[in-house]
Amino acid sequence: MIALYLPDSSLPRPRTLAEVPGRFVKPPRRRVDDGMLARMDGATRDAAAALRREIHAPGHGPDRLRLAPTPLVPEVRLHVAEDAILWWARMEAAAGHRLPAPYWASAWAGGQALARYLLDHPRVAAGRRVLDLATGSGLVAIAAALTGAAQVRASDIDPYAVAAVGFNAHANRVAVDASATDLLDTDGGDVDLLLAGDVFYDRPMTDRVLPFLERVAARGVDVLVGDPGRGYLPEERLEALAVYRVPSTEVAVEAPVRRVRIMRPRRRPG
Repeated sequence: MIALYLPDSSLPRPRTLAEVPGRFVKPPRRRVDDGMLARMDGATRDAAAALRREIHAPGHGPDRLRLAPTPLVPEVRLHVAEDAILWWARMEAAAGHRLPAPYWASAWAGGQALARYLLDHPRVAAGRRVLDLATGSGLVAIAAALTGAAQVRASDIDPYAVAAVGFNAHANRVAVDASATDLLDTDGGDVDLLLAGDVFYDRPMTDRVLPFLERVAARGVDVLVGDPGRGYLPEERLEALAVYRVPSTEVAVEAPVRRVRIMRPRRRPG
């Protein structure tokens, strides 16, 4: 399957993110030891131990993790499950209690497009302090690191996602500082670029994340969102910069390719 990037000439031209697309050149990579996971504590340490066992376990099948190139972003390899629902069921059965839904075990369409956009426009993140909100697998954060970001932070409230970011960053030999801190009631902290893929998946999340993104953007921070047109996408509050056609990897989505837009909060008058 061939994934196409199809720019839409009817979309507004970027104002503050008017970088000219250039050929992606990988910066020198730093060696990152997954021993950093040993410094984690509590739920994240337990999640990291469980994922380490899964990553190194023998055997194959749709309920196993595998390290694979991302369809639209083959520069980045992720530990993913062929069927995240089956993997989740097996892990819950083994644990004997409920576990968070493994959103990090799939490469979601919005994150794939956002990562592709960063690699296609390396000046967007290069030399900047970057925050990847609701990072999941860490795909977008890793793409930012590959383009030469000065600092990359990744945030997700799921301890399994935080652990997965560590393993995925290690697999791609980049440094990402992952945290389980809920940032949605803050101003984002010291950041130049905030990235958010697939965050408008339900009403409660949208009601919290949209004011956060707009609050951060109002401080002069560049904010980019990747979304495949989910039901709670606040289109009237965002403007599109680019469109990608992304191979679908989500179990519940039947369409083989999804149309994903890269957007940012609209500037409000005054």
